[in-house]
Amino acid sequence: MGSALPLGEPVPADGAFPAGTAIDAATAFGVYLHVPFCRVRCGYCDFNTYTSDELRGARQDQYADTLLREVALARGVLERTGPLRPASTVFFGGGTPTLLPPGDLARMLDGVRDAFGIEPGAEVTVEANPDTVSDAVAAELSASGVTRLSIGMQSAVPHVLAALDRTHDPANVRTAVAAARAAGLDVSVDLIYGAPGESLADWRASLETAVELAPDHVSAYALIIEDGTKLARQIRRGEVPAPDDDLQADMYELADDLLSAAGFEWYEVSNWARSDDQRSRHNLAYWQGTDWWGFGPGAHSHVGGVRFWNVKHPAAYAQRLAAGESPAAAREVPDLEARSLENVLLRTRIREGLPVSELLGEGRRAVAALIADGLVDGPSALHGTIVLTRRGRLLADAVVRALTE
Repeated sequence: MGSALPLGEPVPADGAFPAGTAIDAATAFGVYLHVPFCRVRCGYCDFNTYTSDELRGARQDQYADTLLREVALARGVLERTGPLRPASTVFFGGGTPTLLPPGDLARMLDGVRDAFGIEPGAEVTVEANPDTVSDAVAAELSASGVTRLSIGMQSAVPHVLAALDRTHDPANVRTAVAAARAAGLDVSVDLIYGAPGESLADWRASLETAVELAPDHVSAYALIIEDGTKLARQIRRGEVPAPDDDLQADMYELADDLLSAAGFEWYEVSNWARSDDQRSRHNLAYWQGTDWWGFGPGAHSHVGGVRFWNVKHPAAYAQRLAAGESPAAAREVPDLEARSLENVLLRTRIREGLPVSELLGEGRRAVAALIADGLVDGPSALHGTIVLTRRGRLLADAVVRALTE
């Protein structure tokens, strides 16, 4: 059911921002819609999601109406703070958004459109389990204004899917991609590497299958063992091996080689796209530090320099909104030092990199050593921008430490 929420200061019942909060009309505004439902909890998952027997007082069939109450509350908060901005991206994440009927997702999208407006040409993404996508579902989503489907493929190898507790039929990934294409939707596939028992040959098979599907975008994430998950307990008991860092590095390099050869270009440490237009604009907004409002239990938001996050459980979330209160659990306004650290952490991950001028003194002095170690592209840094080499992408955490110490 997800990790613990961070600490912060209380949020007033009406959700009002702190005095003096200023919203820049020129800053893009994104919307994240969290759908916290899953049929089965995957052993590695630390997201704020719930199976049917964990809901305890919340109902899936009432969820769309509940979330729309938060949309209405957000409009009121933003009207009082001003100005209102149309959404440039909308992202349905989870959980498994496509466990809800397409009509519920359409109503949620209509609520965003009515409250804020949606920019012409906006990117509207829905995450989907392959087993939940049919021609009819894809067509209904497209008709509602969805432009992009992000399909949770994870692997093409059955024993790897089993190690991850993924229950979908691998053959249905191809079916889901075909349904999305028939409906005129862009397609992204999500992969995970480094599962217990996964070999480099297994990973190659998954990558080659993903390339054969001819998506517009591929995400490939190294498996991370999160405290409190089933997989963490299995590793602690010695039932399965922990991920091998060297093998994961080899897997990353193989992904970069195969995807680059197939015409994909990396633009963020774990993401590749066929063109700039097919990048995930919503996720780029996170890495570039723009504004977004996250709706749903446990969702996080960043608006006008204020960060806030909702209560986690769907029942608590519904109860607050039924009472006309903000579902926000707490908030913070990061200081200059925290924002500087976050800026380095996020913007070094993307292809455009981070201007050297935005580094503090010690960070600037670290650049030469990072170039010498082959972690930062020398010509780019000498022209004033930190851009990671492929080795730098593999050691991104070390680069961030060096730039912020």
